[in-house]
Amino acid sequence: MRRRKIGAIVGAALMASVSACGLDVNAAVPFDVEPGSIQPIPELEGVDVTVGSKDFTEQIVLGYIAELAIEAAGANAIDLTNINGSNSARYALIDGQIDLQWEYTGTGWLSYLGHDKPIPEEMAQYEAVRKEDLELNGVAWLPYSEVNNTYAFATTEAFAQKHDLKTTSDMTEFLKQNPNEAVFCVETEFASRPDGMPGVQKTYGFPVTTTKTFGTGAIYAATASGTCNFGEVFTTDGRIAGLNLRVLEDDKKFFPQYNASVTMRADFLEQHPQLAEVMAPITEALDNDEIIEMNKEVDVDGRDPAHVARDWMVEKGFIS
Repeated sequence: MRRRKIGAIVGAALMASVSACGLDVNAAVPFDVEPGSIQPIPELEGVDVTVGSKDFTEQIVLGYIAELAIEAAGANAIDLTNINGSNSARYALIDGQIDLQWEYTGTGWLSYLGHDKPIPEEMAQYEAVRKEDLELNGVAWLPYSEVNNTYAFATTEAFAQKHDLKTTSDMTEFLKQNPNEAVFCVETEFASRPDGMPGVQKTYGFPVTTTKTFGTGAIYAATASGTCNFGEVFTTDGRIAGLNLRVLEDDKKFFPQYNASVTMRADFLEQHPQLAEVMAPITEALDNDEIIEMNKEVDVDGRDPAHVARDWMVEKGFIS
């Protein structure tokens, strides 16, 4: 197989299209991609696939993972990761400026399809968004991964071990017996909205002695330092591993499910159904532990997301 560079040169027509909407094609990532368990697929030879992502670490890493897989399969990956904002990334997919991006089931259901209430169970949430988004918008959702970037409470590993805390129900029972320990760090918005602190407190019935509000990033450090015993976190944030925090399982499934899934326009997938075959083993290999570690390497260790994605793909044997 001839070697390819991720971020292929884009034609003038595409450049004009993305520039008109404020999207910029990223510079080529200087990786030579050779097949591993992902082998060249003749039907994909020379096919251009523009990969997009939103503008936060996890999305960019997942975007590069998809690009590496596409290159190994023989197609030309065009890099349009790091699009500013969920709505812009979604429009880019619908409008044909990108062909493939990872999306979250809860985001699709609540933000794009406009539903007020999430569906608690992962598979049911995925099936509902898959069916409705295809019917209404022509967007195809491939099978979802175990990566679930939702809300949860976290505490330090030492505090969790000392008090045998694994789930939010464990936390509730502990705080009922020790209400003076019910010190929480949360975002300002989370503190007041129904699907945040008021709702989860009502569902589980735990007491709250003190609530401290912070920006998102500061919560992780405040929890790790003992400023609060419990902090509101996103379950796949790299700072969880970097600060040795333990995420408590939302065992009553209060928070929405945000499983990551590859999305494409249905007409593009119909033209190139082999892409589903390419992405399937990657989806199966991804889970929260895997993505937390990759996010940590970027956000805590300062590594480039493209290099993190490449190393993971090589480690898993998908490419060489």
